[in-house]
Amino acid sequence: MITTQKLLKILLVEDNPDDVLLIKIALEKEGLKNEMFIARDGEQAVDFLNKEGEFTKAPTPELIILDLNLPKKDGLSVLKIIKANPELKVLPVIIMSTSANPDDIQKCYKEYANCYIRKPSDIQEFFKIIRNLKSYWLDTVILPSLD
Repeated sequence: MITTQKLLKILLVEDNPDDVLLIKIALEKEGLKNEMFIARDGEQAVDFLNKEGEFTKAPTPELIILDLNLPKKDGLSVLKIIKANPELKVLPVIIMSTSANPDDIQKCYKEYANCYIRKPSDIQEFFKIIRNLKSYWLDTVILPSLD
């Protein structure tokens, strides 16, 4: 297992404050040292990634956790923008959504999502998913750095 010493920059694109809190708590519980940035809608996420508006000094994240059902610009549109950008397309994008619709899943993979996780309603299952996410994406693989 690789131990990350530096702070991992994560962009969480999530409009549900309860899910934001759960993800933060779960990652903390797993001992992940991270610098988490929150975008509450799709437009904020795009501005953050493009360093526009209030985000001109935003760092480039090393990992993106993206909800699909977002206000202003949905997650699939955000995913398309990320993967169409030559500088951002290498960033791992984890889709985390309540949708189990096969069409949503297929569309995300067609747009080069790195994985698709359905948010469980059970809190213990939610923590298990975050633990597995951390184990694979943060302890096992080597993530790109663009800064």
